[in-house]
Amino acid sequence: MLSPRTVTSGLELQSPEEPAKLQTPARGTRKASSGDAPSSHPSEDARPGLGSLRRAFSRTSQQASGQGPEEDRSLFQRSSRFLFRSLRRSRDDGATTDQSQAAAVPGVARGPEVPSRIADGGSRRSSTGVGSEKLESETEGKSVADLITERQLLAAFEQLRQLEMRLVAEKASHTFEQDPTGFARRAMDVCLHYDGLAAEIRAIVRETLGPARVDAAALGELARAVRAEEAAHPAPPADGDFLLTPRRWRQHWEDAVRSSAQERVRAAAAEAPGPEGAAGLARLLAQLGGAVRSDLHKVRQEVQPAYSAAGFPAWEAYLRAFHGAVAQRLQELAQDARGCEQLYVLLDWAANVYGSPDFLGTPDLTLSTEPLPPLLAPAVWARLESDYISFLETKITSCFDSILQLEQSRWAGAEAPDVLQGLYHTPLSIDVHMLVAEHVKAAGAISAELEATTLRICTRALGLFLPRFEKAFLESKAVSEPHLGANINACEELRTSLLARFPGTFEELEKPLVAATCTFQKRLLQGLQDDVQPLFRVLCTKAWLTHDVLQPLMNKVVTFAHHLEHVAPLRAQETLQEVHRYVVREYLAQVLRPRERFRGEERMTSSQKMGLDAQAIGDTFQGLGSEATWLDQAIPCVADILGETYKDDIQRHLETLIRNYPDIRRDHVLAILALRRLGRRRNQRLLQHAQSLLTAAGKAGGSGGSGAAGGHVLFEEIEVPASVDLLITCI
Repeated sequence: MLSPRTVTSGLELQSPEEPAKLQTPARGTRKASSGDAPSSHPSEDARPGLGSLRRAFSRTSQQASGQGPEEDRSLFQRSSRFLFRSLRRSRDDGATTDQSQAAAVPGVARGPEVPSRIADGGSRRSSTGVGSEKLESETEGKSVADLITERQLLAAFEQLRQLEMRLVAEKASHTFEQDPTGFARRAMDVCLHYDGLAAEIRAIVRETLGPARVDAAALGELARAVRAEEAAHPAPPADGDFLLTPRRWRQHWEDAVRSSAQERVRAAAAEAPGPEGAAGLARLLAQLGGAVRSDLHKVRQEVQPAYSAAGFPAWEAYLRAFHGAVAQRLQELAQDARGCEQLYVLLDWAANVYGSPDFLGTPDLTLSTEPLPPLLAPAVWARLESDYISFLETKITSCFDSILQLEQSRWAGAEAPDVLQGLYHTPLSIDVHMLVAEHVKAAGAISAELEATTLRICTRALGLFLPRFEKAFLESKAVSEPHLGANINACEELRTSLLARFPGTFEELEKPLVAATCTFQKRLLQGLQDDVQPLFRVLCTKAWLTHDVLQPLMNKVVTFAHHLEHVAPLRAQETLQEVHRYVVREYLAQVLRPRERFRGEERMTSSQKMGLDAQAIGDTFQGLGSEATWLDQAIPCVADILGETYKDDIQRHLETLIRNYPDIRRDHVLAILALRRLGRRRNQRLLQHAQSLLTAAGKAGGSGGSGAAGGHVLFEEIEVPASVDLLITCI
């Protein structure tokens, strides 16, 4: 930026006492270039035309601006343009210009371009009698340039204001028509000194947030000068006079504050995130936040009080400036963000770090979000969210793949599941819970919409994961009661806890979770069935009549039930009832498909044996906690039919059997009657009565029902093959 000392020293008007070495080269140059003899009227020779003044003003402006920013050069160019426009307007409105002056101007215009500060002293002390001494301070004889250099901005402005008012008065009285060149030179000096003051304002603002302590006096002087200029130039003059045009120093000050904030932000976050990815970006944003926090603390504690003493609001300007600078830098970083982690770091920093009420560290300093524009433009924010969601889908799928690999490694290592709080435990449910909760919580910290989207992503991914997990486990060599129980517990925990924690989201997962649980339960039952099925084959044989062949079977059931003690209670009860139903069903299947036929005493003995077995089965399952008491009457009813000595009571036993088990079919009744070996007429009468009872039960159960009361199924799953005995019974 333009150095204030360079500008003001170059703009300082030369007093008559200045050394002649600054004047002689200029006059010598003019003589050499003109090619004419020395004139007897040096004041007229030294008076350049408007063209020469324009070129001289332009060169002086360029020299004064040096290597300053483009805004300083444009400011000087505006000064020159408005100055000469004002001069033209004033000359056109005044009296007719003397022809000798018109002839003199072109002659000098062909001469060299001379800045006003090195015009000769005779010309500076023209007929108006107002020369460079007008820019001398009445106190201690300091020039305006010296006052600007010493940052006595208010005193410098007051001196310039006095000269400006004198020039306006001269213009109004057309006094300058006697010496338009002198007027133009003095007006140009005023403009350049005004520009120097503006440049010094920018320099003060730029230095404010530097490492040195804040110069409170300079800031107070700046604020008073800005307010004084606004009071002196409240609005542009009606005639467009440049001298009275508002200098808009407050706007220059705000622009300087914005430039300073941008420089500070860019310096704090200058480097790229680098190969560290999200970690590097997080560190960069942490540096940015720390720098902004430090600068705003300095503004509030040191800068704002200095401005407030002069009645100048600075906090809002600095707050908006830093907000805009941070937004610009963040959008630049957003262009290069790659991967789920980097995108989340940006979104999280914008929403939760910078947007936090505690960002500045103290309760009285907050970044209010209401008056400030969004940190990220809506389009940029939407793009970041969209990219994040795309990466998140891939990442969550990858996480579920990792969970499956971990489970497979445990299966391969033959690791038995742990028992936690009395239940078989697998890390599956914890891993899934942590995965879902982590991403949902992170997304919820940014926005509710992103949280809902993340929940949907997790739901879809988990729904696709469950069949893969189920298939991989059942194909592994780790299938056993403890592992099956652990997986049942995991599915049950996911079903209950996810639905409770995220209501309205995971309902669609209930079906696949229940399906997976049922698959594991069936596999658990299948293992028991494969183990005890051979033991059912000895039932209803001659050896069965004299030996307790049921006890080994029930021992295996009890051993199996011990595993159910480590399964979730609801699922354990379902499985135990299914085991109870299986034992009763398979027992009846052996009775209805006997390997040997009993007659006479053997039939009576078999009836008694069935009663004892039914009692043992009922007591065992009751002791294990089975609630399927509806199964207790099935075997005794069949035993009563086989052992009933009073044949007329057989119909009553059939009625009890059909009433308790409406899923029984005519084939089952035929098989039971075949075991009893009654006469043809009695069999037909009992079959007709049973058929009427079955028809009535079917109507009561509904045309679409299965015929099982309360959903209980027993006889429906027992297949009865056709045999000669059944055929004879039917005939």
